[in-house]
Amino acid sequence: MCVEGVLYAVFGENIRASEQVMKKNTHPDYGDAKIICACGNEIATRSTVKEMHVNTCSSCHPFYTGQATLIDAEGRVEQFKRRYGRK
Repeated sequence: MCVEGVLYAVFGENIRASEQVMKKNTHPDYGDAKIICACGNEIATRSTVKEMHVNTCSSCHPFYTGQATLIDAEGRVEQFKRRYGRK
């Protein structure tokens, strides 16, 4: 079935696909935007908001910079054995 047939089924009249069917002025403007981190890093992207301020980004977050440390004083298996193991 072609697009015209689908539009006919929905609207009950024969409308060409080249005619605009969507409502105008319903979507916000989607343009260039800038994300500014507290560390000073700026990221260029696209959004409906022109400028955003964030606390952390991939340049300063410990997980992405490799500074993250895992604190695991006792392994999960050992902890399970200690709790539920035979005495």
